[in-house]
Amino acid sequence: MVTVKATHIVRPAEARPDEIMYINSCDQIKDITHTPTLYLYNHSAALEAANAVSILKHSLSKALALFYPLAGRLRWAEAGGSRVELHCNGEGVPIFEAESDAAIEDLGDFTPTQAIQPLIPSVDYTTPLHQIPMVIVQLTRFRCGGLGLGLGISHVMADGPSALHFITEWTKFARGAGPVAPPFLDRKVVDADQPPASFDFDPAVLRRPPTLIGEEDSLEQRRKPIAAAVLGLSKLQIEKLRRKADLDNVSRGYSRFEAVSAHIWRCTSEARGHAAEQQTSLHFVADFRNKLNPPLPKNYFGNALIRVEATDKSGSLLAGSMGAAARKIREAVEKVSDDAVRGYLDYLKRLPDVGRFRSLDNNGRPKGDFYGNPNLAIISWAGLPLYGTDFGWGNEIHLGPGPMGFDGKTFIIPDREGDGAFNIAIWLQEEHIAPFKKCFYDI
Repeated sequence: MVTVKATHIVRPAEARPDEIMYINSCDQIKDITHTPTLYLYNHSAALEAANAVSILKHSLSKALALFYPLAGRLRWAEAGGSRVELHCNGEGVPIFEAESDAAIEDLGDFTPTQAIQPLIPSVDYTTPLHQIPMVIVQLTRFRCGGLGLGLGISHVMADGPSALHFITEWTKFARGAGPVAPPFLDRKVVDADQPPASFDFDPAVLRRPPTLIGEEDSLEQRRKPIAAAVLGLSKLQIEKLRRKADLDNVSRGYSRFEAVSAHIWRCTSEARGHAAEQQTSLHFVADFRNKLNPPLPKNYFGNALIRVEATDKSGSLLAGSMGAAARKIREAVEKVSDDAVRGYLDYLKRLPDVGRFRSLDNNGRPKGDFYGNPNLAIISWAGLPLYGTDFGWGNEIHLGPGPMGFDGKTFIIPDREGDGAFNIAIWLQEEHIAPFKKCFYDI
């Protein structure tokens, strides 16, 4: 059982402008919900000697002086169309101080099931939008002397690279380390003065994903119980997948992401028992910071992600080679160019309503597109500076996503040992977990 003992509101250490901050079209389609992440720390002499909550409060206050938009609140924009704007009013970030009667070892292999939900602060999304914090933090002390840090950051405010930039600077303040790397906060820099004249944006990537043959919508699939699994892939297994993909005699070998994603896509379709004619989509996002000309400023803070989609029929996906599936993923990635990104952003900016892209609205109702059966959504954390989150009591022993998954949601997470291995966290319908595992390890 986890019991919250106290709540602390942390505000920026220095006065910051009380202003309305522009939210660009890329941010507007992101969830107003919080991306949940869990950090775990073993008991140590340094942790025992530390006043952890005091350290977190004072260092967060200093970090919020740099990242002051995170101390503000969203509100509905007068422009309408479900768009939001950010009021930088310094209302602050809550830190919930909690205790657990469990030990860290009781959490087993840290699979993101509902068992870890109490370690991450929850938000009542029926609360009026202007009252919902942009960041929520929970510090949980375990019976064993270890510590949990549950963190949620509104996806409207930051993507993975930006969220990790904030966390990195926060830990620097906690340790008294430096130098500090301030964020670039002007989100207008993403918007072009004029849309690309020579590029006709194809909005197909924003269409609703296909549904199962014989089902008019995804409602029945949404209702089915799901389960989470974390499956390891060693460096040798990943290289074997790459070699299988490269049998197509490509001039440039497939990347680890392309090969592993192709393998997951094919295994998911097999485990779900699709008909041969079943359309299936693999959705992921590409970071466009360096795709723009000129590139976005260093330490740009916000969302710089474009939706990417690879599609096929399940029959051809499974009958074809690993390389054929990887090629579809590569072709989708290669479409991401300066013109494509600017066309995408201009299209979003002109949409009459952006609300349908959000998985939850402010009333907590399921909305948006459903990427579950027969589809897949893969989020890659490979290449991100995930580990080494030291607030002064040593590095975390675990970092992983919270339990807020849906059927088909998948994370590719590099192993913390830095040995080239991946951990694959995936949510599937309960009946599909066992056949997926069987296919997954048939490499």
